[in-house]
Amino acid sequence: KGDIAGCLQLDNQYETDFVWQMTLDEKPGHWQIAFNNQRLPRTLEAVYPINESRLRLVLPAEHCFLVAAARENDEILGYLTMKNDRAHSVALIEDVLVSQPYRRHHIGARLVGIARQWAKEHALTQLMVEVSTQNFPALTFCQHIGFQLCGFNDHYLPNHDIAIFLAQSLR
Repeated sequence: KGDIAGCLQLDNQYETDFVWQMTLDEKPGHWQIAFNNQRLPRTLEAVYPINESRLRLVLPAEHCFLVAAARENDEILGYLTMKNDRAHSVALIEDVLVSQPYRRHHIGARLVGIARQWAKEHALTQLMVEVSTQNFPALTFCQHIGFQLCGFNDHYLPNHDIAIFLAQSLR
């Protein structure tokens, strides 16, 4: 519980020159959905939303809240939140955030690796992650560590961005 205050203070800004754009062609008896990587006319400066109530929701033991901290001074470097959906045998990663100065040091990959192990120990069979189509760096990261597209929801996120769901088997 004490780590929540530190997580709320992390540098959650990111920049991207790309987004994933969704197009939908819907006709009777036919749906065609495409996601295309689009270069932006200028760099998008964005802020990853950190939500205290969302962090508190994963504190119960049936869910997973991981915090990465520096060994020398316990400074919080990043965190991961994950919900346990036992009904579907899925672990849903909702947040992976590494503070700006510590990105590209494999901290996010280590957090996901620990989350993967936690999910296996809780007899879950699939690891899934939700990512905004505007968070190109996060989508690239997820693909790099083995996640594959499994779905989307165009009104899922609080800011009405499209959420892309990526998954990997735990078997």
